[in-house]
Amino acid sequence: MTTFLKAGLSVMAAALLAACGNSKTAAPDKPDSSGQQSAPVTQAAKPAGLQLKDDQLNAVYLQYQQLSAALINGDEAAARIAANAIEAGAKGISGAEKLVSTAAGIMAAPHLDAQRTAYATLSNDLITLVKKSGISSGSLYIDYCPMALNDKGGYWLSNDSGIKNPYFGDKMLTCGEVKETIQ
Repeated sequence: MTTFLKAGLSVMAAALLAACGNSKTAAPDKPDSSGQQSAPVTQAAKPAGLQLKDDQLNAVYLQYQQLSAALINGDEAAARIAANAIEAGAKGISGAEKLVSTAAGIMAAPHLDAQRTAYATLSNDLITLVKKSGISSGSLYIDYCPMALNDKGGYWLSNDSGIKNPYFGDKMLTCGEVKETIQ
C-alpha cells in the first residue's frame, strides 16, 4: 500500500511539473465552477540543450529558474509560486527533504529579503543534488556573489555564463562570477 501511495504521488508530482514545459503563460479561457476566471499558470522555459540525468530533478530545476528570475525581478508573488512548484516536485526526489522544507520557507517568507536568504540554502541544496545526479547534456554554471547575505556570500545555479544576480536584482545585477561549470 505504501509503495502504491508513493508511486501515485510521484506520478502526480511528475505530471504537475511536466505540465510546466514552456515559458508561455496559459490564458484563462473558461470560468471555473464558481463562475470566476482561473488564474494564469506560469510555466518554466526549458533551457536549450540542458538536460539533467534525473527527470524529476530536471523539472525542479526548471522551476528553480523561475524562482531565480522572480528574485532578479524583485517579484515576491512569482517567487512564492515558483517555490510552491519546487516544493511539490522535490517531494518525489530521494534526498531532497531539505529542498522541500526550504522551498516551503520561501513561500512563507514575509518579504523579498527573507526569500533571498532562504534561496541561498535552497541553491546550495540543489547544487548538491545536481552534482550527485549529473547532467545528460548542456552545462550549468555555479555562480557566486561575495556581497550576498551581508557579505557572507551566496551561490546560485544558472544555465547562462552571464551573471544575473538573484540576491540583489537590478541593484547589482551583474555582481558575481562563475565559480564552477557542471557538464
